[in-house]
Amino acid sequence: MRIIDRRLDASGKSLANRQRFIRRAKNVVRQAVRDAAAARRIRDIGEGGAVSIPAGSVHEPSFHASPEGGRRDYILPGNKHYVAGDRIARPPSGGGKGSEGSADGSGEDQFSFVLTREEFLQFFLEDLELPDMAKRQVLGEEKEARHPAGFRTTGSPAALSVPRTLRRSLSRRIALGRPERRELDRLRAEIEALERSGREPKRLAELQAELEQLLRRARTIPFIDPVDLRFRRLDIHPEPTAQAVMFCLMDVSGSMDEHMKDLAKRFFSLLYIFLSHRYKRVAIVFIRHTHEAQEVDEDTFFRSRESGGTVVSTALREMERIARARYPADQWNIYAAQASDGDNVSVDNPVSAELLRGTILPMCQYYAYLQVGRGDGERLGRPVQESGLWRAYDGVLGEGVPMAMRKVGDAREIYPVFRELFARKTGSRAKA
Repeated sequence: MRIIDRRLDASGKSLANRQRFIRRAKNVVRQAVRDAAAARRIRDIGEGGAVSIPAGSVHEPSFHASPEGGRRDYILPGNKHYVAGDRIARPPSGGGKGSEGSADGSGEDQFSFVLTREEFLQFFLEDLELPDMAKRQVLGEEKEARHPAGFRTTGSPAALSVPRTLRRSLSRRIALGRPERRELDRLRAEIEALERSGREPKRLAELQAELEQLLRRARTIPFIDPVDLRFRRLDIHPEPTAQAVMFCLMDVSGSMDEHMKDLAKRFFSLLYIFLSHRYKRVAIVFIRHTHEAQEVDEDTFFRSRESGGTVVSTALREMERIARARYPADQWNIYAAQASDGDNVSVDNPVSAELLRGTILPMCQYYAYLQVGRGDGERLGRPVQESGLWRAYDGVLGEGVPMAMRKVGDAREIYPVFRELFARKTGSRAKA
């Protein structure tokens, strides 16, 4: 009988084996996490769960006899076909195949592995970062570092300082006069020689008494005493951390249909998960705009319904006002992400481009623009068209400009585009 325990190991037992498995299959698990994230709903991305990886990727190497060569002797039961000395043909190599096997018998099952929420997000976000983070102003909080700070008399076994402990032990043994091993060995050798010779019984008795006294002293003064133990001491010091702010600008005007609003919300949901999990000192400012812009809270940003005309420059001016009032560029790393369908009042496009070029980009470390496409066009297979706002923003791009632009028209494109925009070591100019 075989018993297979498939319960989730929430108690933390076998943690070392679990971490060893993750390290060994890291590349395969990483790809499985990305595939699973691309297929999940945005609200479920931040959760753990099972990921499937090829069973062959987790097999451990082993040595075994090759069926292709060598000589073997077999003991076979009696039969009607063979007698001693007959040559038996070698059986064909290769395994059989079941109903789901491949043509050559090399089918492979899927291995399902359950990741915790922290493990899933670690793989999901490990190669993403805010580009060009600069420590314009540092705060001594949130991040901690451990620095050596001498020794102490108590601590965990892992912190035991062996050199310092032995040094203390040697000093104590010398001070208390504990006999050394070579002195005891000398006395034993001399006693043994006298016992073999049978002479000087008085001298033999004196040496035996001296040896007994030294042994008693050695037992009284141990080699290592609790007073000798010294443990490394580590002090915790706060380390400076950079502070940053992310401005999320979303177009909620009447030209944004439900499909495009859903794409924008998916993008900003990914961005919110990324920022809240990876950075502790990042403030997030939500700005919605139609023909006028307004700073809102998270719930209003993702759930409130509005409609109206589109004037993109109002959102840029609101961002500038908030940044100058609360997040000065000489103290904060400023980032911005904007999502829009690009349907803007034509006379406002050059105004928005000039605001971006002359005011917003000089204060920003990075600016990402996402243009979402219409649902009907995407269902017909047509790509997202360039809008007047896209062409105006495209004229701002240039060498060394900290800005990237992308287009999406389907929910499946959100995750790959998000990774492109915030991949580690993103270039200064990235344009679709």
